[in-house]
Amino acid sequence: MTAAEPGQGQGRRVEANGVDTYYEVDGEGEPVVLLHGGFVTIDSWAPQRAALATRYRLYLPERRGHGRTPDVDGPLSYAAMAADTIAFIDAVGLPSAHLVGWSDGAIVGLEVALARPELVRSLVLIGTAAHLDGWTAESRAEAETMTPASLPPFIREAYDRLSPDGPDHFPIVFERLLAEWRSEPRHELAELGAVSARTLICIGDRDGVTVEHAAAMQRAIPDAQLAVVPGADHFLTFQKPDLANRLLLDFLAEPREAAAGT
Repeated sequence: MTAAEPGQGQGRRVEANGVDTYYEVDGEGEPVVLLHGGFVTIDSWAPQRAALATRYRLYLPERRGHGRTPDVDGPLSYAAMAADTIAFIDAVGLPSAHLVGWSDGAIVGLEVALARPELVRSLVLIGTAAHLDGWTAESRAEAETMTPASLPPFIREAYDRLSPDGPDHFPIVFERLLAEWRSEPRHELAELGAVSARTLICIGDRDGVTVEHAAAMQRAIPDAQLAVVPGADHFLTFQKPDLANRLLLDFLAEPREAAAGT
């Protein structure tokens, strides 16, 4: 690290795919890109950050319209955010990285693995579905009736405090993201055979994703493992942080050959 660079954990910015992307870096070791969920910021990785930073070099970007990264014109889609992520990986000089995503971030990670497999050393998908049909009926109904007022207060508080677009822009981001949730993702299971990275799929046993869909994803991806965490819902990384961290560290450290049984 040169004297001109911020210290670890301090905010940095880089232009990626035309997006003035805020990110932080922490730890040393092989690169891991942490991809946060919808409406939240990189602070959502707080339960995992310290544990992972003991072994890995963490890159924590905030996506367009989230946290300290401004919204941009154009469609808000998982493909667009994956293109941003690919550009971010290139902009910070990584030839490849482990991708760990939660919720929306996991879908973005999956999109990257499908579009640019050479960039992905391994892939962790936490609390996500490859297709809308994989979400529970309750989750789909919630997306149809959600309003800004129904969100947890901490989401709006963080947006108002951090967004360079200002508090008045939140309803625009809300409507764009909700439209995405109601229409995406739509990957058929057969498409997942193109994922070449070693993959961990992790959900809570009371997640918004059905266990059946997660198991079908595991069978469709050639080199995939499935972990169903008991007593946890969509927020398993907060509810069971020690167990989640152990799963992540064990998976990331496992050589591909050992995982394949060769």
